[in-house]
Amino acid sequence: MNVKTGLFIGRFQPIHNGHMEAIRHAASKCGTLIVLVGSSQKSYEMGDPFTVGERVGMVHESLKGAGLAGKCIVLSVPDIQNNALWVAHIKSLVPPFDAVFSNNSLVKALFTDARDKVYPTPMSNRAELEGTAIRKLLLEGKDVSGLVPPEALAAMDRIKAGERLRLIAQTDRDGE
Repeated sequence: MNVKTGLFIGRFQPIHNGHMEAIRHAASKCGTLIVLVGSSQKSYEMGDPFTVGERVGMVHESLKGAGLAGKCIVLSVPDIQNNALWVAHIKSLVPPFDAVFSNNSLVKALFTDARDKVYPTPMSNRAELEGTAIRKLLLEGKDVSGLVPPEALAAMDRIKAGERLRLIAQTDRDGE
């Protein structure tokens, strides 16, 4: 596989060790990897508690910690809520790329339909290395240190991620 520039897309709510494994794999297959933080407009919601700035920072610091910062470009993109136009939207906001690295079935289908090369990434321990499960642990005040890069854990500690999730959950129950 000879990929000059690759693309890896995630919401990174938060970035976790599964993302890092996939990013390491993708980065090893290309000269430059664009790591795209999606759904940039979403924050302070149960499924999307972190702001785009927080997520870009977590991703960037995690890549630095893994020795990948020089090989990766971290960008962000908002959703447009129109899958038929989504690939064109992405392409209008990022530098040109030669291939997409993803296991997400919709992402694979949309980029394949647009005639882009799509390659899978490794997936391990998916039950634990999954954003929903990690957010649930944070909400419950449990330790997630073995599930996320240390740099992401430090960032979540700084912003008191568990407290934020509990506040969002309470607000959701209050109907406000």
